[in-house]
Amino acid sequence: MDNRFGIAESLQRLGVKSENLGSSTGETWFDSNKNYFPSVSPVDGAVIANVQETSSDTYESIISTAQVAFEKWRLVPAPKRGEIVREIGNALREVKADLGKLVSFEMGKSYQEGLGEVQEMIDICDFAVGLSRQLYGLTMPSERPGHRMYEQWHPLGIVGIISAFNFPVAVWSWNVALAWVCGDVTIWKPSEKAPLSGIACQHIVSKIFKKHGMPEGISNLIIGDYKVGEMLSHDPRVPLVSATGSTRMGKLVGKAVGERLGRALLELGGNNAIIITENADLDMAIRGALFGAVGTAGQRCTSTRRLIIHENVYEEVKNRLASAYGKLVIGNPLDEHNHVGPLIDQAAVEMYLQAIEKVKKEGGKAVVEGGVLNGAGYESGCYVKPAIYEAENYFEIVQHETFAPILYLIKYKTFEEALALHNGVPQGLSSAIMTTNMREAETFLSVAGSDCGIANVNIGTSGAEIGGAFGGEKETGGGRESGSDAWKAYMRRQTNTINYSTELPLAQGIKFDI
Repeated sequence: MDNRFGIAESLQRLGVKSENLGSSTGETWFDSNKNYFPSVSPVDGAVIANVQETSSDTYESIISTAQVAFEKWRLVPAPKRGEIVREIGNALREVKADLGKLVSFEMGKSYQEGLGEVQEMIDICDFAVGLSRQLYGLTMPSERPGHRMYEQWHPLGIVGIISAFNFPVAVWSWNVALAWVCGDVTIWKPSEKAPLSGIACQHIVSKIFKKHGMPEGISNLIIGDYKVGEMLSHDPRVPLVSATGSTRMGKLVGKAVGERLGRALLELGGNNAIIITENADLDMAIRGALFGAVGTAGQRCTSTRRLIIHENVYEEVKNRLASAYGKLVIGNPLDEHNHVGPLIDQAAVEMYLQAIEKVKKEGGKAVVEGGVLNGAGYESGCYVKPAIYEAENYFEIVQHETFAPILYLIKYKTFEEALALHNGVPQGLSSAIMTTNMREAETFLSVAGSDCGIANVNIGTSGAEIGGAFGGEKETGGGRESGSDAWKAYMRRQTNTINYSTELPLAQGIKFDI
């Protein structure tokens, strides 16, 4: 393990050992399965630590503990639940540097992005604290005299969370911070490609719940491959499964949950575009496109995949992007002089190479050629060159999401054509337009504009604040997490009618006299 940046010390402070149990109800860590698997860093290709997989027997124990915990946790007043989440946010502040370093080293994103991911966790805890006093229902007039109608919200029970490798901790926190203040308990299956980040988080939060004398099983952890995720998806004792990942994975989860009439909150793939009009501030456009395309080595669901550029500024944008790409520094993400880290593993590298081969076969032309980096500092074999290709929106490869730093440039003539190109993909997560023209901007945000769940003006597609609901449309799944009224996904709505009169009139004026 490369310890030049103090990763070993950070692991120790976070409670991560060379061999780790992977199943927990909080205070209790289960040791019932001798099947260990390694967490391998894409930074240097070395094994960081080994993790024990969750067995089916252990899963049953965790479910039982979670069910008992829910019976007690739901009775804790919501503001008190919020106070505990507030302390979790403070605990995260104390370990921000160490946890950010682990996220960076285990996943491969830059250290600044790792710190930013932990800050997202802190921010959503702050948001949830306020939310704990704002789980509002409505009061509505009754048509019957002497009656009052209102609605209230109750917790669902056990919320299952399946998260992806690219955001090892932030997306989990979006779910649990809201679920906990809503009165739910949670079972988290982190990505098997970044399990140590999940173990570190469980250590952090379990101490806070224990400090407050809360029952074991409010925060639960299970670790393993897709088979462990299938336990959650198929389990009728888990009323809501929140899953983040590929569209293919989301369809499997959605089908399994739907067949048992459960709820699925799906955050799936994106194929995000920025429209750069002839009225754009090109300095801003280049900066927005650059981070959107190469940040996290193109492994964000909000990464910029397509640039739809007006023909009058196309050549200038292309040349300036090529120049900017030439200045990118690729290497160990813990070194803050580097802009781009590695892809997550060799399978991702192979997918990247196949996409480049595919776009070339379909007629794409290289603006900045891709390839795998070798030699000193690139021993893991997961470092690749961010690439740019001129393409057409109808290319099959352009219609699909490639989780890698590959950017496609597409030329347009009219604004109507740009909108059609933008919306002409199966995914609908994040979108942006770069323009100083108010009519273009407002049209892009109108019902006739972007068909995505997120639409931005003069900022890129990547990076979202927790105050707004996060999610997309079409093959992105339709779920919403984080801010706004996303909390409603974690609760069940109940409509109540109270008759305080001495009569019993029926609705709609129905008469039923005897």
